[in-house]
Amino acid sequence: MRILLVEDDDMIGKAVSLALKDAAYAVDWVKDGDTAHSTLKYSEHQAVLLDLGLPKRDGLDVLRRLRQAGSKIPVIVITARDGVEDRIHGLDLGADDYLVKPFDVHELLARLRAVVRRQGGQAAPILTNGRISLDQSTHRATCADAVADLSAREYALLHALLLHPGRILSRSELEERIYGWNEEVESNAVDFLIHSVRKKLCAEAIKNVRGAGWLVEKL
Repeated sequence: MRILLVEDDDMIGKAVSLALKDAAYAVDWVKDGDTAHSTLKYSEHQAVLLDLGLPKRDGLDVLRRLRQAGSKIPVIVITARDGVEDRIHGLDLGADDYLVKPFDVHELLARLRAVVRRQGGQAAPILTNGRISLDQSTHRATCADAVADLSAREYALLHALLLHPGRILSRSELEERIYGWNEEVESNAVDFLIHSVRKKLCAEAIKNVRGAGWLVEKL
């Protein structure tokens, strides 16, 4: 899953980026409101972590314009503005959650999992299509009698597919969800990950649709 981090503080940005990568997210980090605004016009991220006190354009203006454009992407505000009125204003402008600095990164990750689940129409912490199950907190997957702990990128691949069972994701769509801007992607990287997940779980875990991409069945 690909996350846009909008944060101008280098220390916080580095810490959050590292925590996200360790949790199997692909992270793109920008440091000002103008870049965030232009990035969100054209990119395909699955969630945004948005600071408010940004150079060039305030985070609330980024959020306002994002919602005015009709985007439903989950947004978690991460800010030092801790007043009740600030929180109400941010949520009323369309934020899905609001977290005040300083925060524990484990709480941030839990909140991120929750808003992404809701966006995908899932309420439970376990993603499943009825055959394959994926625990988002432990990265453990099951299929029939097979149980496997997935690597970060194996998890990112299966998570992307299980968020929308029955939907075909192309190679480029999967790459966008697994890799960040500055990460080099080998031509057979997706094939390798799919082979690895199938080997750990079951051959039927991920279906190929020739010429289109891959999916997990909607049962």
